[in-house]
Amino acid sequence: MEQETRNEYFELLKFESVGGDPAKLRDCTACAMWLEKWLERLGFSAELVLPEKGFAPPVVFAERKGDEGAPTALIYGHYDVQPADPVEEWKTPPFEPTVVGGRVHCRGAQDDKGQLFAFLCGLRDFLRERGEAGGAASRPAPVPAIKVVLEGQEESGSAALSALAPGMRRRLAADVLLVCDTSAAPDMRPAIVAGLRGVSHFTIRLTGPSRDLHSGEYGGIAPNPAQGIAELVASLHDADGAIAVPGFAAGMEPPTDAERRHAEAAAPSADELAADIGCPPEGGEKGKSAVERNSFLPTIEVNGIHSGYGGPGAKTVIPSEAIAKISMRLAPGQTPRRAFDAVKAHLEARVPRGMRLFIEDWNVGAGGLRLPLDSPIFRLASHVLSEMDERGPVFQWDGASIPVVSILREASGASPLIVGWGQAEDRIHSPNESYSFAQFDKAREWGRRILAAL
Repeated sequence: MEQETRNEYFELLKFESVGGDPAKLRDCTACAMWLEKWLERLGFSAELVLPEKGFAPPVVFAERKGDEGAPTALIYGHYDVQPADPVEEWKTPPFEPTVVGGRVHCRGAQDDKGQLFAFLCGLRDFLRERGEAGGAASRPAPVPAIKVVLEGQEESGSAALSALAPGMRRRLAADVLLVCDTSAAPDMRPAIVAGLRGVSHFTIRLTGPSRDLHSGEYGGIAPNPAQGIAELVASLHDADGAIAVPGFAAGMEPPTDAERRHAEAAAPSADELAADIGCPPEGGEKGKSAVERNSFLPTIEVNGIHSGYGGPGAKTVIPSEAIAKISMRLAPGQTPRRAFDAVKAHLEARVPRGMRLFIEDWNVGAGGLRLPLDSPIFRLASHVLSEMDERGPVFQWDGASIPVVSILREASGASPLIVGWGQAEDRIHSPNESYSFAQFDKAREWGRRILAAL
């Protein structure tokens, strides 16, 4: 990596752009302005776009015209990052890029600042090769029109871009939607994402007494919200790990035999999964393969439970309330509204005696996405990735979600092409996130090559 790119990459990483934290709105805005100026130096017309209502990190929208008859590429990425918590588990300062053994350690080093910026550097290389953006070479082929949309809320629901996209159909219109925010196969073999699960999340709050109570004086009399919340979240699954919510999976589209075959061929072994997560990979429904549980089936996960006292020693109380954070990963065919309504009805029917249930902070999210394996854009991508790696690409159905991709697909009319270069050791969403220079170079080369191929 040349010094110019390294300096820019590190400068981008230093912005504490936690899009889900209102206290970091200024940091997010500064980061968006930095990206706006960077794109302008490449000859883009760029601006910051804000929703009409509310305060949100700005969306960066940029475009540059291409040659007549050339296709239009829409590049999507996000500059927001996860919170650094728990900060005490970081071995290096979370927002100070630190190089250790060929890897850059920093929040956002991979997700998605690293992957996004590497792709944008590939865009710059592509333009320079064609005598644009400061380059001197001749242009051997038509240059596509290029549009860029970068948001600051992907990690917290994409509210601003989701609200803006339907009104930006003309501006977003494109032939292909390029996304670099996923992973390669475990051995860095290229991977094309042929499907994503949808996501939705909410908070449940269970209240009982008006205050925390002495467990001796009131034990056996007062209902206990901590116990009640445990019973509620446990009711979401059967003993075999299957989701026990009636109607939750309504509309779910099962994978085809070809999709199963491709997914299983690229899957890590149980031992590899155990080495990655630090325990046996036994989550989800018994009797289903890890690939099916992670790639094709929906999930309901408890992200956190909070109630009562958790400090040193003992504090013998009956807590007055309990909170659980819940997320749902949705298979193609499920709708977020219908899935949420099913879970809501399930929980409301099981409120423990003497307590009240409140369901709050529901984020609608988006449904799952599945793409045809025989699409022309996949054939083109397979050719490019085979030039980069003689093994050729595998297809993956990512268990994670990029909810706004479905929204951008609808608004732009573009065919999504999702290729990323992440690895398990990057530790995204965890302390000590990192991204290697080798991965950065791959993402950069991919950006240059796919734009040339278009």
